[in-house]
This record gives sequence, structure tokens and C-alpha cells, in this order.
Amino acid sequence: MSITTIESPFTEAETEKEAERLLARLMHVECDSRKSWNIDTCREVAPLTLEINQLKKEKDAVILAHSYVEPEIIYGVADYSGDSYMLSLKAKEANAKRIVFSGVVFMAETAKILSPQAEVVVPDSNSGCSLADSLTGEKLRELKAAYPEAGVVCYINSTAEVKAECDVCVTSSNVYKIVAAMPQKQILFVPDRLMADNIRVEMKRLGIDKEIVSSDGTCIVHDQFDPNLIAESRENFPGLKVVSHPECTMEITGKSDYVGSTGGMMKYVKETEAPYFMMLTECGLVERIEVESPEKRFISGCKLCPFMKMNSLEKIRDVLIAPRPDQVIELEETLRQKAARSIDRMFEMS
Repeated sequence: MSITTIESPFTEAETEKEAERLLARLMHVECDSRKSWNIDTCREVAPLTLEINQLKKEKDAVILAHSYVEPEIIYGVADYSGDSYMLSLKAKEANAKRIVFSGVVFMAETAKILSPQAEVVVPDSNSGCSLADSLTGEKLRELKAAYPEAGVVCYINSTAEVKAECDVCVTSSNVYKIVAAMPQKQILFVPDRLMADNIRVEMKRLGIDKEIVSSDGTCIVHDQFDPNLIAESRENFPGLKVVSHPECTMEITGKSDYVGSTGGMMKYVKETEAPYFMMLTECGLVERIEVESPEKRFISGCKLCPFMKMNSLEKIRDVLIAPRPDQVIELEETLRQKAARSIDRMFEMS
């Protein structure tokens, strides 16, 4: 991360107080080799976090940050941080003129679907998602024509046009409950092929007769973990607990002690006693737990999402001052309403 040096309008005392506030949180981050957090690096960031927090008040803005973005965003300027489900709720509840979504574009689309009255902006319009971008609305319509009797369920990691074609949207925290409750035996689940695999296993474990059909998308973070790493790490670190996301392969989830959503993984690690944890997910989540539960010890295993790391404090500052047209999320109203129905159904069924 690089911060451009500019003349600060804040006093030395204000900057020092902000640097100390940041240090109290960021000093616990250990897994991020890109930046070592100490009082000097916090002093570099402090003028920018002060400016952003001032701009939020002036612009009547709220910042939503996914757990995978940089820790200085989460602990420096975010009003709310969490997983897709939690941020969906916060977007729905938001009463602000502008929502800055520090995450990836499909998440900002979800915020616009739920808060149409707000101007929703993204710090970087190139922050896509390998999973969401793997399926278009047109392709989903072709799949629906091939499986006309199927209930259509989309993972929240999908575009607005895909959500608009579905019966219900789900997150990794409620997917099993909602799929089990669907009246159709055949379920067309999109866009995550690996999560579909894990749904089949869970439905079988629960004794629920469902036929799961899926498209072929995967997450470039969660589809890359090596199951051999788990066996090697258990040998070297007795008592190790392995935590993974249902976007991972069955070879990973089948060897894990806990499989769950981003929020579920955080809760499990915080509440579980173990000498070591290996988190097979995006590294930002490990950084959050290092801050909030610094007594926990982690074995390397996480991976970085290049799209989430496109977010930065400077980009957030700039989009608060004057968003470019490509940074503003615009949705045609009929499509927005159709997508909203699938998300509202999720809230009802959750």
C-alpha cells in the first residue's frame, strides 16, 4: 500500500491522536507482509483517515467494508464491516445519501438493489469477482430453459442481472437452510460449482432428497487450496483446527474442522479453544481476527483476493469527493425490482 503525501489540514495533535487510535488496532496485524504497522506507518495513514471520516459527515455517506479489504479501511474508516449477509442487511437499513462499498462491484450492486434512494459508489470499478463474472443473465436464462422444473437459487456472489433471474438469493451462512426449504426437488444453483458440490454433500447428510444442478463458476481464492497442506500442517502443529469456506473444494471442506461463512468462521475461531488455526480463505479475515482476538495463533494458509485489494484509502477519499461516472452503480429499475425480490425472499426464508 502506498499513501501519497499531501499537506494536511489537521493539526499535529489531531494527527498524533488518530495515529495512536489506528495503532491500537493495527498493531495486532501480523500476516500482512505488505505493510508493518507501527506508529510511523500509522502517522502516514492518519491524515487520510481523518479526511475520510470528515468527508463522510459532509457528504452524508456511510462506508461498508467487506472483511477481505485492507485492515486500515476496516478499522480506520468503515462504518460497518462483515460478510456478504451482514453487509446486505446494513445496506437495506442504510439511511444515507451516499453508500461507499469497499469490496467488489457485485456487492455494491446488492447495496443499490436494497437502497435505491442512495447513490452507491465503488472505490474501483475494476474490482470484479471471478465467481460473479462467470455467469451472465443470458446464460442463466439458457440454463433455466434446459431445467424448466428446477427451483433457481443464486449465491449472493452474483451480478444483479443474475439475481433478477432467480427465485431466491442465498449466502454461505443460509444456503443449506434455504435449499432444504425449497419446494422443488431439482435445484439449479448458480454460479458456484464448488459450493454446489458441498450442498449435495450436506443435503445427503441431512437425508433431504435434492438434485443439485450448477453452472461452472469458482472463486479464484477458494478453489486454489491444496489438501496436502492440511495433512502436513496437522503433523507439525498438534491440535490445529482447520477452518474453510464452502466455496472451497470438497477435498478441503472434507478435511476441515469447521466449514462456514465469513461471519461463521470468525465466530468459530473466536469461540474455539485451540493452540493453532489454519484459515483457508482470504487473508483479510485472518487480519480481522488478529485485531479482534490477538491471542489466537494462525498457521499460514490464506490467500489474497486481487479484486478486494484494489480498494484503498486514497480511492475511498477520491470517490467521496467526486465520483466518476464509472464508479456510480446504476441499475435499470425493472431489473432492480426483480433482483430485489430474490433478495427479499432470502430474508423471508432466513
